[in-house]
Amino acid sequence: MLAAARGGPGPAARPVDEPVPPAAPRRPDLTPLPSSIGGVSEIISLADDPAAARAGALEALRDGLLVVVPTDSVYALVADAFSKAATQRMFGAKRRGRSVPLPVVIRSQRQTTGLVEDIPEFAERLMAAYWPGPVTLVFAAAEGLTWDVGDAKGTVSLRMPTDDFLLGLVGAIGPLVVTSANRKGQPVPTTAQQAKELLGQSAAVYIDGGERRGATSTIVDVTRDRAHVLSEGAVSAADFEAVATGATPWGQRPGPAPADTPPAAHPAPSPAEPPPAEPPPAEPTPPSAAPSAAPPAAPAGHGGATAASADPRGGE
Repeated sequence: MLAAARGGPGPAARPVDEPVPPAAPRRPDLTPLPSSIGGVSEIISLADDPAAARAGALEALRDGLLVVVPTDSVYALVADAFSKAATQRMFGAKRRGRSVPLPVVIRSQRQTTGLVEDIPEFAERLMAAYWPGPVTLVFAAAEGLTWDVGDAKGTVSLRMPTDDFLLGLVGAIGPLVVTSANRKGQPVPTTAQQAKELLGQSAAVYIDGGERRGATSTIVDVTRDRAHVLSEGAVSAADFEAVATGATPWGQRPGPAPADTPPAAHPAPSPAEPPPAEPPPAEPTPPSAAPSAAPPAAPAGHGGATAASADPRGGE
């Protein structure tokens, strides 16, 4: 009766003892997905038409596609961190497995709420001194995050860039996963054209912001009882030690600032309570405007922030 209702005979039933043929092997982490419906990528000049560059990048990101953008260091591949289809595309474009998790860029320290489990005081000191800038901090990730950034083993790598265009995309979309616009063994691109020659149709849009040759990011693990430098870049391990331990005043950096990095934005001390002329032997207390304790426990998942915390997506 069911076959007749459908207008024709149904498929022949499989005998119960007939083995089911094995499914074709799948490699979702290594097989690139189409970057755009038409399979055609475009380069948009940021200098010639900034509005078109922003609109083209946002449209692609909202469609779960990949975009190559200039950063404060080199050219990077970015995608919506909360789009699992987009992060899968990124693993495919990079032709690498999930064992190397994707870092995430944010636009403000408030966005750490909902993304990380805890922020120790020494991590707050590093953020006050080096964000925005070429510093990536590895935190314990908040529970319940609905994203797929790879096998991060319960951590999340966060960075706040200085590039205005990239910060604008984060402001509109929310946190973005980011990685250099090349594959293993290839040179890191310093122009949009170089990136397109390396990645081809893997990215839907390439934003041309001119040549970029900034300093590489220093990666620091803050999940332990003290800061631990995993990969030294623009900032030395000795400078991190001075900031994290309080040997350097709150929000300040020892020595000259890293190349291509503006001074860190941090709360100024209250005029009524000027800092001491000489640093005390004990660890100095941060100014009253700067938090001295870890923020409240992060809400589960994104979008569940209360009035006292920020939505981790933070988009428009």
